[in-house]
Amino acid sequence: MSAALSTLPDSAPYRRLAELGLMLPALPQPIGNFATHIREGDLIYLSGQGPTHEDGRLHTGKVGRDVSVAQAYDHARLTGLNLLAVLHGALGDLGRVRRIVKLLGMVNAEPDFGDHPAVINGCSDLFVAVFGEAGRHARSAVGFGSLPRQITVEIEAIVAVS
Repeated sequence: MSAALSTLPDSAPYRRLAELGLMLPALPQPIGNFATHIREGDLIYLSGQGPTHEDGRLHTGKVGRDVSVAQAYDHARLTGLNLLAVLHGALGDLGRVRRIVKLLGMVNAEPDFGDHPAVINGCSDLFVAVFGEAGRHARSAVGFGSLPRQITVEIEAIVAVS
């Protein structure tokens, strides 16, 4: 169930999500024997998330063959929303995010595909829109021959928190 705005803290990230017309999805569940996040000191390490809708639908296929860059950008944005849901679950308030430190964006791409950064911008642009300058991060955007369940993108993050 999506987080209703009335039940969320009244901090800037939630207001920005509302202005974008977005709601946090339900907390994604791990598909294996791992945690969705680990906190170590003032850093939270977010496990990789993919473009999964709350009803379990996935976006799958090879970017550059089955999926356009524009579609994959939207998939990366959805993946970013899933990462934000994990952060919300871990912190209780996205206002506690001090900085998005680093993203690793993986694209399930054709071997000759070369526009990985444009795909992962879907998540990066979302984080900057939600957190302002604190959302600007270091990043890697790379291609893979396959990803779990043939999803189009997977993104993990390191986040500094208070």
